[in-house]
Amino acid sequence: MTRPPAASERFIAGLPATVSAQFSPVFSPMIEIRPLDVAPDLSGVGALVFTSANAVAVASELICSRDLVCYCVGPATTEAARGAGWHATQSGDTAQQLIANLTRIRPDVQLLHLRGVHARGDIAENLSRAGVSCDEKAIYDQSLLPLSDAAAGVLAGPAPVLAPFFSPRTARQFAETANPRAPLWLTALSSAVAEPLKTLPFQDLAVAAAPNNAAMGKTVEMSLKRANRVEGRSDAH
Repeated sequence: MTRPPAASERFIAGLPATVSAQFSPVFSPMIEIRPLDVAPDLSGVGALVFTSANAVAVASELICSRDLVCYCVGPATTEAARGAGWHATQSGDTAQQLIANLTRIRPDVQLLHLRGVHARGDIAENLSRAGVSCDEKAIYDQSLLPLSDAAAGVLAGPAPVLAPFFSPRTARQFAETANPRAPLWLTALSSAVAEPLKTLPFQDLAVAAAPNNAAMGKTVEMSLKRANRVEGRSDAH
């Protein structure tokens, strides 16, 4: 698991027990979330935009009020915002869907996208170009991390390793730093996430049918079944 610990644990907890019982998780976060020493200026802001649960977690420490409506990408981010006390609406599964939905409903308020330093989709720029007033503020950084010793160990061993990836940046970091000898069964949230992984000597690279945790869970389940069938064993990492 290459996501930050909380996200990795949520993903595993969302898998059926019959699936999670078939592997031994190895945690090796490849990015570290580091809040920036900033205070978002909310004067004139009528609604917030969140595209990750990480942004919600950092923003909840920076902002005391929960009066603003939040437009979110994906169910995990939406639930995180609701859990933090905001009135949150899921406005799509991807940044592109959020842009399309907000352009359609055209909120008559100033939007503020709270995001990480490394973000994709150019949400504020695209919304503003479409006539929906939106500013942006980076409130955390995503520092790259090396593989953990535990992850390097299983990658050097004989057992099949199944690794799900949720961002192109994490996938690229893995592809550039891993030196795998174990049979690799890779799953990716999207074709953009899969692209950096194509340089690796994998057994299989599967792309989720939709860019969300539910679809990724199904993809991991199918990859695990194929790996166990091909490798002829019931243990995997």
